[in-house]
Order: sequence, then structure tokens, then C-alpha cells
Amino acid sequence: MQPLTRQSARLPSLLYHAILIVLAASGPAAMNAQSHPEGPLGDLYLARQGGLAQYSSADPTGGNNDKRAIRPGETLVLADHQGAGVVRRWWITIAPRNSVEIHRTLIVRCYWDGEENPSVEVPVADFFGMGFGEWKDFISLPLNMTSGGYNCYWPMPFRRNARITVENTGKVPVESFYYNIDIRTYEALPEDALYFHAQYRQARSRAGQPITVLETSGRGHYVGTLLSMQPGQGRHYGYLEGDEQIYVDGEKTPGIIGTGTEDYFSSGWYYITGEYSAPYHGVTIRDDERGRINTYRWHIEDPIPFQQSFRFDIEHGGTNDMPGVEYASVAYWYQTHPHPAFPPLPEQLLPLSQITRPSVEGETLIARSRASEGELRIQEMGEFDGRWSGGAQLWWVNGQPGSRLSLPLEAPETGTYELVGFFTRAQDYGIFRLLANGQPAGHLVDGYAERVEPTGPVSFGRVNLKQGTNEIVLELLGKDARSAGFGDGYLVGIDGFLLYR
Repeated sequence: MQPLTRQSARLPSLLYHAILIVLAASGPAAMNAQSHPEGPLGDLYLARQGGLAQYSSADPTGGNNDKRAIRPGETLVLADHQGAGVVRRWWITIAPRNSVEIHRTLIVRCYWDGEENPSVEVPVADFFGMGFGEWKDFISLPLNMTSGGYNCYWPMPFRRNARITVENTGKVPVESFYYNIDIRTYEALPEDALYFHAQYRQARSRAGQPITVLETSGRGHYVGTLLSMQPGQGRHYGYLEGDEQIYVDGEKTPGIIGTGTEDYFSSGWYYITGEYSAPYHGVTIRDDERGRINTYRWHIEDPIPFQQSFRFDIEHGGTNDMPGVEYASVAYWYQTHPHPAFPPLPEQLLPLSQITRPSVEGETLIARSRASEGELRIQEMGEFDGRWSGGAQLWWVNGQPGSRLSLPLEAPETGTYELVGFFTRAQDYGIFRLLANGQPAGHLVDGYAERVEPTGPVSFGRVNLKQGTNEIVLELLGKDARSAGFGDGYLVGIDGFLLYR
């Protein structure tokens, strides 16, 4: 078996076609069958070097029980291959199907050549190209999902060993995990073969600070971005005004600056014509109800090389002026080893859109809460549609603009937390702001709606809390103009709060 060499690797398409033009100009004698394979499938008859190793969940007894279970806390080793090779194809499917929690808490990791820190560490659905933990068909060149089958064709080389695992970090058992991994085997790889990497990050935007998608050091090239985004409040796409800013090899100012988020992802006008998937770019979620976007771009024809370091930032809003937007990203790139250690995965991996219940019920706070004006009551919500946690809410009535409601909120230890509130909207509900230990947090909350409905999770961003009791204050500021004619229009309903790191 011969080693894989650069000469035997397939040439990039543009260079390949340029060589064909030169050969054609040299005359018919130069254009033999090997140099002119006649189309993208035309060289399949040429002998291939190396062999093929497959790792799968096939029933080892020869029966039809071709699956593995992964209980909470367990790690399943998919492949532990010895020798040089390249992962060329990777397919999985999972049951229970379409589980957001499984998609975000089942973590894919890849270790090349005995490294202790993985080169790939990403929630399973995000790794295969779908944000928000969703299951949705799309087609692109290196990644796709079809009918619950998830496919990856990123080539992943290694010289001595490849170890691929999935860990169930959530609370939902994976009843059935099916997989196939195909590895082309070789005696050796070219000296300049680079290792494949994929890194997940999750952050809430802050005023004046961009979102960092990747920061690494070494030699390599950047090949792809998956980005999912959702405003913490409201339904808008204003965050898409943010430009990409890419720093290569220690640049103090970005050498690459874009014109807008959807422009970087090869689209335009906030993806106005809707969802699509193409070989190198696409938007697989455009959710007007919640202002959500999931989008990808693969730098296959235009990889971004770096010799020493690479940093990819993206703005939110025109000038980092849209705080509270939830960003989840996957960066895909190749580079030398060793690579810098990845940031730790966040404690709360579920997307904001899937956080449906508070951990602190609003009605349980009534005895320790106080209002400067008005009255506090517990309102049973069962007569509505049952979407309120615990079936009830803390109800503040008869408040006026400038009135304040003080609520206790317990934190297990001192630190920075994501603060999420759950409230009620209706025609006679007011506009308020929130303060955490005296510091304003998040955007204003407008309680107006045409009918009585829960707000769902409302993020107030990262707040600093002390261990024990903290003071959360809601300050009434006014009411929506549409509230005219519906009583005083200053009611506030609190379903509860959630804290997470």
C-alpha cells in the first residue's frame, strides 16, 4: 500500500481546469485519458490508493438490532482507529426523533493522534449543520440532513489514531443511536496535511462587544461557519446589520470586514425570500414569529489561510448596539497541532426558544415581595390555555407609571448568571424595565398583546448576583398606545424566573 502524496490528492477544481486548458493548448498528444477524466465523475475508474475501514452500530450477532442506547451521563465510542487515515463519510440517525434536548445535549467529540483535548466538540445537531436543536431537511456539500439521517463529508485526516465519541450530557435517554463512519486508510499522510477542527460557542450579545466565533493559534485555514441567532426580546432581524471582522496573524485591525451578517452568508436583505439550502451557503431557519435565523457558509472555494493566528468576530446590530441576542456558532477549520484548548461548553445548552418553564415560580414570591403602589395577588391561569408554569402567576394590579415592585431572587453562589423572565401580555398590561441589584438589565418589556398570552422566555442578559438573596425590581414606565380604552393599562403578570450560568 503506497503512502498518500500531494501528487495523488485531487486538485482543487479551479486549478484542475486551468491545467486542462494548458494541456489542451499543448496538443492532442498531451490530452490522454488520465489527464482528461471528462467530468466530475470521470475519474472513478482510476485505481485508488489505500483501503477502507468502517465503524458502525451494526448488530455484532448478525441480527437486526443495529443500534446503541446512550443513557444520561454515558459516552459511546463510535470509532477508535489505529493507523493513518482520513474520515470521509459519517452518517447517524437518532431516536427519540426530533428531540431538541437530545440534539443540544448529545456532544460529538473527535480526538486525533492521541490528543487529550478534542479537536471537535459540538452538540450533535449543530455539528451536522442545524441550529436551535432542530431537525429539518437541508442539503449542502459537506453537511446535510434528510429524513432524520445526518451526513458529514468534511475530510478528517489523522496520522496515528482517530477516536470519535458522543456523550449524553442531558437528562433524556437516547434509546437508539445508529451510525456509520467510513475511513480511508493509508500508510502515511502528506507532511502538510492539517487536522480538522469544529468548535461550538454560545453567547448573549453585550453592548459595545462583538460576538467571537473563533480564536485560535497555529497554521491552517478557515473553512466554514454555522450561526444561529435569536433576539432575547421581540421579533426582529436588526442584529443582522452586524459585520464580520476577521483578524489574521496578529492583525490589530481586521483585514477582512464585511457589510452585514446575511451578506457574509452570501444572501441579502435579511433573507427576505425565505429559507433555502445551496452547496456552499444557505438559511435553513427564518422564523418571523420569533426573529430566529439559522444560516451557514462553507469556505470550500475560498478558504481563509493563516500562518500564526486567526480570530473571527461578528457584530450585532450596526455598531454592536443590539444587546441580548442569543448567538450559537460552530466554526470549522483545519490547522496544525497542538491547538489551543476550547472554551468550556455552557451549562445551559438549550436554545432560548426551547426554555419553556421557570425554575422559580412567580406566585411563590408574594410573601417576600413589596410594591410601592398597587396590590399583589396570585391569579390562577387555568381558565386560559394552560401555558403558565404552575397554572398561576404573581399579579401586580393598580400600579402607576413610576411604581416599583421589589422581588427576592436566590442565587446558589456569587457570580454572573443569565437572567430569564417569564411574564404575561394582554391589552391592559404595562411597559416596565428590570433592575438586578440596582443595575438596569436587558430591554424594556412591553406587556401589550391583543389577547392574554404568556411572553415565553425573555432574556435580560448576563447579570452579577451574590450568593443568597438578590433584589429584582420591576419599574412601571407607561403603556402601549394600543392599550387606550382597556382600563388603566398598567397590569404586570409574572410567571417566574430562571437563572443559569
